[in-house]
Amino acid sequence: MPAAMTNLLFFFLLLLIPLVVFGTITSPANAAEPTPVPLWAGGKVPNALGTRPEDIPTLTPYLLDATAATPRPAMVICPGGGYGGLADHEGRDYALFLNQQNIVCFVLKYRLGSGGYRHPVMLEDAARAVRTVRTRAAEWNIDPNRVGIMGSSAGGHLASTLLTHFDAGKADDPDPVERQSSRPSLGVLCYAVISMQEGLTHAGSRQNLLGDFPAKSLVDGLSNERQVTPQTPPCFLWHTGEDTAVKVENSLAFAGALQSNKVPFDLHVYQKGRHGIGLLDKDPFANVHPWASDLVFWLKAQGWVLRDDTK
Repeated sequence: MPAAMTNLLFFFLLLLIPLVVFGTITSPANAAEPTPVPLWAGGKVPNALGTRPEDIPTLTPYLLDATAATPRPAMVICPGGGYGGLADHEGRDYALFLNQQNIVCFVLKYRLGSGGYRHPVMLEDAARAVRTVRTRAAEWNIDPNRVGIMGSSAGGHLASTLLTHFDAGKADDPDPVERQSSRPSLGVLCYAVISMQEGLTHAGSRQNLLGDFPAKSLVDGLSNERQVTPQTPPCFLWHTGEDTAVKVENSLAFAGALQSNKVPFDLHVYQKGRHGIGLLDKDPFANVHPWASDLVFWLKAQGWVLRDDTK
């Protein structure tokens, strides 16, 4: 290489190194985080206990190119945390992974037992989230007929609650969001708490959701393995046999109810893995747990992962 070209290349590299080191050149991994969207405008949140951050449920949107010709599917994601907290790796990480599959995602910050809330407030937040995504589908380039819900652990209980306790919306409601159906198009349940029954439930989640001495009717009504009907949306479920926090029998019971009601589902039980493992990987997700690949395979069968989303 001529000396002049060598010197020019060396000079260019000297200019480039500070940009890389100090972050002037950005990537999706270090891009600014999206801004949460309140589920109720103007701070008028039903059944709110105040105006603290924990009193304001939000959706954090992980959007894709809104100019694509084909409207994309969307997933509302409910992180776990025993109805006492929200696990980031079961929210943001899932959203970034599903973005890679051309699925628009929304991480739900729902109200919690640790903030003084009890059922049905959490269900109100989840239902409002699905309605909100459908209401703003055109703005976000989303197919309103493909809006799913996904949850892990106690977030899986919330997701399974909406999957079995949805409604068609109120056609004459003055709030356009409330006119939309809250029925998810499908569900994804990750090592989910399903039941509130003694001996099967996760005790902390039950206490945070229902309080210390819930009525039997409430326990039965939120034992979602008992609430499945033929109208329940298709579901993907996965669990591990080694999970000692949330028994695998929760997923088995829900899958059995889906089978009895002829609702399509995929069930995966992996031998190894503690509770709360999530994807076991970070962006760019080169080595995710096998459940994630199994989920993508299932979503393709539902027509949710488009083979060519650029035209």
